[in-house]
Amino acid sequence: MAATVQQPSVDELYEGVRSGSRALIGRAITLIESRNAAHQDKAQQLLAKLLPHAGGAQRVGISGVPGVGKSTFIECLGSWLIEDQRKRVAVLAVDPSSGRTGGSILGDKTRMEKLSANQDAFIRPSPSAGVLGGVARATRETMIVLEAAGFDVVLVETVGTGQSETMVSEMVDFFLVLMLPGAGDELQGIKKGILELADMVAVNKADIFEKKLKQAVREYKSALHIMTDASPSWHPPVVTVSGLTGDGVAELWERIEKHARIMTESGERQVRRDEQRVSWLKSQIADRLLADFYGDASVSQSFTPILEDVRGGKKPVSAAVSELLKLYHAKGYKGL
Repeated sequence: MAATVQQPSVDELYEGVRSGSRALIGRAITLIESRNAAHQDKAQQLLAKLLPHAGGAQRVGISGVPGVGKSTFIECLGSWLIEDQRKRVAVLAVDPSSGRTGGSILGDKTRMEKLSANQDAFIRPSPSAGVLGGVARATRETMIVLEAAGFDVVLVETVGTGQSETMVSEMVDFFLVLMLPGAGDELQGIKKGILELADMVAVNKADIFEKKLKQAVREYKSALHIMTDASPSWHPPVVTVSGLTGDGVAELWERIEKHARIMTESGERQVRRDEQRVSWLKSQIADRLLADFYGDASVSQSFTPILEDVRGGKKPVSAAVSELLKLYHAKGYKGL
């Protein structure tokens, strides 16, 4: 009979994270991602102990259209930060579809061979939560673990375009959007929302599309010019980079650090983080109430027939909602 693996205590995990033990950092993150109630209680105890030691990292969200070369760029930037700037770098992903597809960063981890082998880097895919709220919760709390472990930079990759971009922009200090040259065609298909979130646009693959670079930069600058800046202290610049050769990476990071200085001096960085915590609180209340609602026995027993009545046009949606909420409230608050 196989021996039972002894689970580390909260104190052991805390000490392991603070000392930078990669094995215990991984165990701590796995605990946080677990949906088991007992694990969640333990995770919250751990996070409470780690929280005073978190918050010191530069948090950068990175998004981009398919084919833009995110994984190559992230490996290039991460390796440069470690080798040239002597920083410790963590890479996380937010991918609500990871439960179905495995998430792009699962493949990226094997492609980022140089970065993943570096002891000063830590690459973590999305948990297979299948829903954005669960993935976002785990990502935010994983950031606390990694910051408490001494990582200086946390790069948060978003997969695809859509709600995940908004979610990531609400957990980072700087949101970078990678684009390809050929701006005219791309601007037609891209959602305006992603550019509105950008603190900087970087035109990638500058080594391949040299002739199109100037036009691309002009068109992205024009697109950003007609949008309202998120901060009165910062207008999103447009830069060119090559994730393959590393050209422009140092200048790109210099802009990110300049943004950090300006936002810190103006007080906007702290305000942004404060608002992010409030937003996180509200989203967690909504997620947990929703989970409790669907997990209620009375609701689950009645949900399918009520749903069929709505689908068949036999019952108004508002009446169905009222009926389900009455069933939910009938037993009173049970605790989440």
